[in-house]
Amino acid sequence: MPTFRPFELEHYQSLYEHTVDYNLADSSVRCLGTREWLSDDEIAALLDTGLFYPEVNGTRALREAIAALYPGAAAEQILVTVGASQANSMVCATLLEAGDEIVTIAPGYRQVWGLAHNTGCVVHDIALDAENGWRLDMAALEQAITPRTRLVALVNPNNPTGTVFSPSEMQQIVAACARVGAWLHADEVYRGTELASDDETPSFWGMYDRVICSGSLSKAYGLAGLRIGWAVAPAMLIDALWRRHEYAVIAAAAPSMTLATIALQPAKRHMLLERQRRLSRTGRRLIMAWLEQLDGRVRIQPAAATSIAFVRFHLPITSFALAERIRHDVSVLVAPGSALGAEHHLRITVGYEPAKVQAALDRIATVIARVWATTGGVSGRPISHGSGVRAWRQPAARGWIAPPRHGWRWK
Repeated sequence: MPTFRPFELEHYQSLYEHTVDYNLADSSVRCLGTREWLSDDEIAALLDTGLFYPEVNGTRALREAIAALYPGAAAEQILVTVGASQANSMVCATLLEAGDEIVTIAPGYRQVWGLAHNTGCVVHDIALDAENGWRLDMAALEQAITPRTRLVALVNPNNPTGTVFSPSEMQQIVAACARVGAWLHADEVYRGTELASDDETPSFWGMYDRVICSGSLSKAYGLAGLRIGWAVAPAMLIDALWRRHEYAVIAAAAPSMTLATIALQPAKRHMLLERQRRLSRTGRRLIMAWLEQLDGRVRIQPAAATSIAFVRFHLPITSFALAERIRHDVSVLVAPGSALGAEHHLRITVGYEPAKVQAALDRIATVIARVWATTGGVSGRPISHGSGVRAWRQPAARGWIAPPRHGWRWK
């Protein structure tokens, strides 16, 4: 069997997210309970939903509601999936073969990156510039996209940095893809999470005839448990994705589709987005005040969107080892930056109840203070790796089994 690269971030979360007092490793806001957002009539519609196989590609009503979010899209250009994660998987399964070249962005959500590696693709990772507000190096992107490039994959707004491509950057990305005929896959699950205004991030949809967009109800809507996502693509590609969808899951759940259709009605959608933005903005204020109390040991670049804080710490310890110290010592789960392509960072979600966020941040601060006191801060002993990334000599963290040097292999 071929070597398998596990999804490190999701594996780490799945091991511990239900074992800690505070889980701040997620990337959504506090998700709603079913009774919190439904009227009596909507509850009745849910209870009246038949538990038979629904339309495999998504009910017509739901596909029309999703299409309305993308100017010029039609229901035939929509495939309803089990979360955006399944949509992303179907894109990779449909478009990629061993030997194909793809371009991804780092730091980023590493699903497509990992799937491409597992397929046997050549993956070119383009780094966002942390010292320039996590902006994309457009010259590096242009150089990485060649006639051999099959797919360019990105997340906009970005997970974990919260940056958003400007209209000019979007046009340059599209032009670079069009120059060689590469597909552009835009994971847009964080559209609607903008912090400074209520204007939604523009979609890449409609900018190019080889654009695929994915979205879901998990991040901006606070409805992750519905596991409803979608792909928007040219109708012929949707048909090809649909064929893989039938192998993978047959269909998403009928009750989830009923609730998703309700969530995307204009008034309900507005309410859900406003609730999420309120939580995200409050959490952002909390973490900015928290950072001021840490005397420069932790810092952050301003984010334009998301409920995520991607913090840079100045300690002689790896992000995984620090995340493990935080989990083990104070029962708080955060995501190590190494699982997102950026060492010496932590991804901390702040879109929960303010009291919960503050209590968890206070616990994290105690661990940072202990590590600082015992190591002398940034005066630890660095070691250089061939990639140019600097790491720190650190004992193996408890509770984690590192993958073999050459990757996981199913036997």
